[in-house]
Amino acid sequence: DKTYVKLDPQSKTMKAVESTTAGHPDKVCDQIADAIVDEYIRRDPNARVDIKVLGSHGMVMIGGEVHSSADFDCALLAKQVYNEIGYEDEIEVFVNIEHPSEEMMLAHGAADTVVVNGYATKETREYLPKPVVYAHEITRRMDDLRKTDPGFRWIGPDGKVQIIMDKDRVASVTVLAQHTQEVMPRDVQAHLLDRVITPIIKEESAKIFINPLGKFVTAGFYADTGMSGRKSNVDFYGGLIPHGDNSLSGKDPSKVERAGAYMARYVAKSLVAQELADAVMVSLAYTLGRPDPIMIDVRAIGAKTKQDFTKLVKETYDFDQDCMVEFLKLKQPLYKAASVYGHFGREGFPWEDIG
Repeated sequence: DKTYVKLDPQSKTMKAVESTTAGHPDKVCDQIADAIVDEYIRRDPNARVDIKVLGSHGMVMIGGEVHSSADFDCALLAKQVYNEIGYEDEIEVFVNIEHPSEEMMLAHGAADTVVVNGYATKETREYLPKPVVYAHEITRRMDDLRKTDPGFRWIGPDGKVQIIMDKDRVASVTVLAQHTQEVMPRDVQAHLLDRVITPIIKEESAKIFINPLGKFVTAGFYADTGMSGRKSNVDFYGGLIPHGDNSLSGKDPSKVERAGAYMARYVAKSLVAQELADAVMVSLAYTLGRPDPIMIDVRAIGAKTKQDFTKLVKETYDFDQDCMVEFLKLKQPLYKAASVYGHFGREGFPWEDIG
């Protein structure tokens, strides 16, 4: 059967990661959620935002809790984001946003138990594992061609990529690309192989699967239900590094799951950039009502010195909730841009700017 690659699940050399295009149903919801966060921050930098978005068959539901002096039409913004992504159909939007509970308003610090990990490796210039970089490069290239090249207007917004690597070799690439009805599957395969996959993946031995089921015309919310926060593996490190059970989308930067994830990445990347280790993972744990972590643990692979990395990080960086927001200047409307192609490994975000 040529539609899949049979792998040994016990093999420690195999790495499998995924990325999505901007029009994947889950990612549409993430972008709507973070566009709302951005708009609140733009109007009220101290807004407290925690929302979720659900999309399904012509309908979008926005729910959650917000405390802010700002007021705007969330439904209209959701429709604008949906159309900007590339969908032309009309969606019906329902909004049910309430004020946070009294307990949450009185609490200072984490509003939940939170575990986050930040990771960096010298494996690539993005300080990310190779398969993660490859997957995001392919989905970003698909979207760029769809928007800028008239010869690729047949590509739809919905798409997904899976990369499997065996050690340093790409073993397989699977691309799912929505397309218009009139385009034949073989033409989709030929164009994507020539203009998208081959310029990025150099291994001639890699197995390539492009729309293995044939046509992929019905997509987006008409084919699948989307939810914000469901693509955490795409947002973080491809599932290769544990990231806790807290998503990023729809939350203002004061939330420790968001600020902590960015700060942990910043610290890990800084240590690797200083050539103190080949790879670093910074783990933070917060508990309800406390702004500072109750656990900080730093693990280094290929350390160049025998120093205690956990002690070094504790003495150098402040992981207090407000301090992280101030240090990284997180009260900026930049989260919608981060909500596709991964939150890490791209320029233009303060948690990536290590100087």
